[in-house]
Amino acid sequence: MFFDNLLSRARESASKRKHYKRLVAEIDGFSGRDLADMRADRSEMLYQAYKHVYG
Repeated sequence: MFFDNLLSRARESASKRKHYKRLVAEIDGFSGRDLADMRADRSEMLYQAYKHVYG
């Protein structure tokens, strides 16, 4: 039971980390021009991505 729970939590953590890294890579791929066109701030986007994945 303990190991099943531990394995489940590890998988969930890995899944969240993979999702977050994918979002960060996408955000980092935006050029300054892209961000200006979207009227977006990279640091705010990264904060929102973290908040979305990890709560």
